[in-house]
Amino acid sequence: MAGIDITHPHSLPPEKARSAVEAVAKKLSERFDMKYGWDGDKLNFSRSGVDGAIALLPGNLRVTAKLGFLLSAMQGPIEAEIRRVLAEKF
Repeated sequence: MAGIDITHPHSLPPEKARSAVEAVAKKLSERFDMKYGWDGDKLNFSRSGVDGAIALLPGNLRVTAKLGFLLSAMQGPIEAEIRRVLAEKF
């Protein structure tokens, strides 16, 4: 199983960072039929072929995901899109 592990710095206060992560998750949910929910400061998300989380850390976000067989072939473009969205929002 292919994996994604991205750490992205941010300087937002915790509540604004949480709101931004929520907005990203909502967009992913609408676009890719992804389910998500908060567990403390970690937003877990999943859909067929993907299980992952976005952890809010002091000064950083950490995005981790396990990609199933079909999506593992698209790991590069998926990772690039995640980095683009993080740079845009944070």
